[in-house]
Amino acid sequence: MRERFVSVTSRALDEDPRLALVLAEITMDGFRPGQQRHPERVINVGIREQLLIGVGGGLALTGLRPIVHTFASFLVERPFEQVKLDFGHQGTGGVLVSASASYDWPTGGFTHMAPGDVALMDTLDGWTVHVPGHPDEAEALLRHAYAAGDDKVYVRLSQQSNAAPRAVDGASFLTVREGGPGAAVVIAVGPLLDNVLAATEGLDVTVLYATTVRPFDDAALLAAVGRGTADVVLVEPYLAGTSTGAAARALTEVPHRILGLGVGRAELRRYGTIDEHTAAHGLDPHSLRERISAFRRP
Repeated sequence: MRERFVSVTSRALDEDPRLALVLAEITMDGFRPGQQRHPERVINVGIREQLLIGVGGGLALTGLRPIVHTFASFLVERPFEQVKLDFGHQGTGGVLVSASASYDWPTGGFTHMAPGDVALMDTLDGWTVHVPGHPDEAEALLRHAYAAGDDKVYVRLSQQSNAAPRAVDGASFLTVREGGPGAAVVIAVGPLLDNVLAATEGLDVTVLYATTVRPFDDAALLAAVGRGTADVVLVEPYLAGTSTGAAARALTEVPHRILGLGVGRAELRRYGTIDEHTAAHGLDPHSLRERISAFRRP
């Protein structure tokens, strides 16, 4: 997805003179040709993440649409006050594009992991959050974000990917498997769709696919649960429970139970691999099947 970000953004900078890119060393090598073509609109601030956000917010005040990029831990967590003030308080818009969130780079250690990034962004008002599950989806959602006027958008890129892309529109959940009347609804977010589909094979559940998680698609969830009591499972590639509140608000008028599955709060102090971290957090197909099956009503 990060390679696609470089190619899509490089072309977008050529096509749209309103776009500007701000980097903090990360991915700079991929953008050197673009910097040579647009030195006034491709800016590398060095390893200064608070300045990264501040420059982005300043460019927005001049009428440009900034694209601000680095690892999620350094884009959302470290400069969070600047995100809150330089975009939110100042009333400016821009596109934050992260890489290597959650545990996508295990050898980087906990300093380079940010499973709480979406939950943290959720404390701010007015942000759209895209979580693509395939490089093609990342391209579509990035283009959508760049063209989104002066909106505030966070695009969460991942090393993990589903095998095939889906047709995403930057707003709606997709129904990828439909269960019978009263079936539980499983919402799979971004790169965890394939694991969810494998885990629920043969089970009577409806599977919704979410690549835009904020705003939350209340209408799609309500349509999927139908009438009666709703059982909803959220499977997210970041902090477990991040979207349970949003789902509960959508179901205010419906008796419901919600199970939030995702990355656990405990720090795993071994590097390991992405797949090993996925299994340790119970997000592999076998673990998901056990957890979803145990939650469903008899």
